[in-house]
Amino acid sequence: MKLSELKPPAGARKKPTRKGQGIATGQGKTAGRGHKGQKARSGGGVRRGFEGGQMPLTRRMPKRGFTNIFKKFFAVVNLEDLNRFEEGTVVTPEVLLENRMVRKGVDGIKILGTGELKKPLTVRAHAFSGAAREKIAAAGGKAEVI
Repeated sequence: MKLSELKPPAGARKKPTRKGQGIATGQGKTAGRGHKGQKARSGGGVRRGFEGGQMPLTRRMPKRGFTNIFKKFFAVVNLEDLNRFEEGTVVTPEVLLENRMVRKGVDGIKILGTGELKKPLTVRAHAFSGAAREKIAAAGGKAEVI
């Protein structure tokens, strides 16, 4: 079989309906749009969310809260993930980025206390949870806020 001999199986491709090609086609004259009215016109129809003049759902729902433009987005790293580093390593945001544990474009890194830390490490991050601080200290390491 050659590339030029390939063809789709029978019934896999259907010819598109050619509208407005005469009465006999079944899609002639009004081309399936019915008679007159907004939906029969070229470019006709109502906009998304329009409910015929009734107050739309998006406007019936109450507004709530606001978006804080000063919000900081922290990348989260769990303690159990830090066990991959050698004993005594200084874990910084740059090291975490090199090891693909965090992505670029975050405002900071927060260390959470999920799991156990088995090695004494010096961890430098922008934020720590209380449990993470305790577990790092218990393992003989240091938690330093940048």
